[in-house]
Amino acid sequence: MGVVKGVILDESVLLVGGDGDDDKNVSSLQPGVESLIKTLFLSGTHVGIAYSVDLPNDKVSILKRIASLYSLHWFVLNDPVNEVVMPEWCDIENESVIYLVSSKKKLLLPKLRSYNWLVVVLNVGGESESESESSCESDSPNIENLAELPLTICRLNKRLAGNNFLTVGYTMKPSRVEDFAKRGAFPLCPTENGLMFVPLMATLPLASQLKDVDIVLHKATDEILSIEENKLTFTQHMQELQRYLDQNQDFCVVDPLINIYPILDRLEIQQVLLGLLELNTEGSCLIRGARFLKVDNFSEVNFASKFAEAGLSLPCIVKPNVACGVSDAHKMAIVFRVEDFKSLNVPLPAVIQEYVDHSSTLYKFYVLGEKVFYAVKKSIPNADILMKLSTGNDLKPLEFDSLKSLPTDKSTAVDSGACNESIDLKLVTDAANWLRKRLRLTVFGFDVVIQEGTHDHVIVDVNYLPSFKEVPDDISIPAFWAAIRNKFDSMVSKQARA
Repeated sequence: MGVVKGVILDESVLLVGGDGDDDKNVSSLQPGVESLIKTLFLSGTHVGIAYSVDLPNDKVSILKRIASLYSLHWFVLNDPVNEVVMPEWCDIENESVIYLVSSKKKLLLPKLRSYNWLVVVLNVGGESESESESSCESDSPNIENLAELPLTICRLNKRLAGNNFLTVGYTMKPSRVEDFAKRGAFPLCPTENGLMFVPLMATLPLASQLKDVDIVLHKATDEILSIEENKLTFTQHMQELQRYLDQNQDFCVVDPLINIYPILDRLEIQQVLLGLLELNTEGSCLIRGARFLKVDNFSEVNFASKFAEAGLSLPCIVKPNVACGVSDAHKMAIVFRVEDFKSLNVPLPAVIQEYVDHSSTLYKFYVLGEKVFYAVKKSIPNADILMKLSTGNDLKPLEFDSLKSLPTDKSTAVDSGACNESIDLKLVTDAANWLRKRLRLTVFGFDVVIQEGTHDHVIVDVNYLPSFKEVPDDISIPAFWAAIRNKFDSMVSKQARA
């Protein structure tokens, strides 16, 4: 047998009353069914649904609906008249198929094993695990909850193919999970370098899940509830994970929470970027962070003196000090006149940042381990065009949410060929490697603009675990996996030397 490539879900684990009960009036899916099917579907696992020939029509309709929604295979398992037509992937050499069945259908187990399937039993009806193991034969793994199946698959894969496989438990908001998974980033079947990805479920005890996990991958910024006076409040799920990691210092995590904190604070990351000056050499263009000024209260700042000290001039862009994780972290403004700061609707404390004329061109860089990729995107136009956009508003500030929309000039287009010629890739790659070592991060991104006139390469934003979807999946996803695997191997090597 090879690794698990497919899962067949018996009607008895899918339907309320679908395991042979006499109640014909109950016609609904068991809790957690759709979540499990979506996880399996997005992980690239083949999924099938099997049901009995005598299943009531209303319940068959429910199964067909869910099968149609996710393009699943469905078939009758015990049709005495017609030949059973199973999915082709049920009979592929060197691949294994799991059949998940209810403990109430233990009499079906011998037949299921005759198909050479790996049978997993879902305990139902109040049976204890020991009772179920006794009644369903000990060689069939037992689970108490549908959400346990992905980790069970990982355990079986390790048993079938050896412990070179690593289980990566990930936690982030559902929309982000779906974005990564649809691009093939979170497969349950092992990758070429031996990674299996499973979600860390908030509905299950975290400690019990982590016993079967080798690496934790998180987007902690998705789990921030509030930031007050530089104190972060995470969701209960993230707090529990943080406590576990604090108590298990040798556990591999991509990346430790303490390493992402500088990225959450725009002032702190601007101060980190000051260190880029050590990369610059005489006679070549500069790589640097944007000039900046922190403000706690717009009404109490002497802008003439403070701007001179910081090397700032108008217009400038104003951003909340909190960089992510809260609803108004991306509420920004471009300001043209000093008097408009007093009525500005940007959360405080804030960072006033140099506005760089950059020909409406933004370079998005992605650092995946030791690999660096980039993409070119259209950006906010130069200051003179922005002033024209604001003229109808009497040069009042241009306020916007950077996650939703940006002030743009539709008359300009990005010439990617010219853009590629103008950027110094070696310089920015050196900066990427410098930031990777300075921040001690595995996967992060940053935005670069090239200043007109000086040709300075200015880093205007840094973020953790970006989607990197502008880079082709066949290039970025393997690099993403390699970065995670190398992080684990490096940690193991370091522990061995200690």
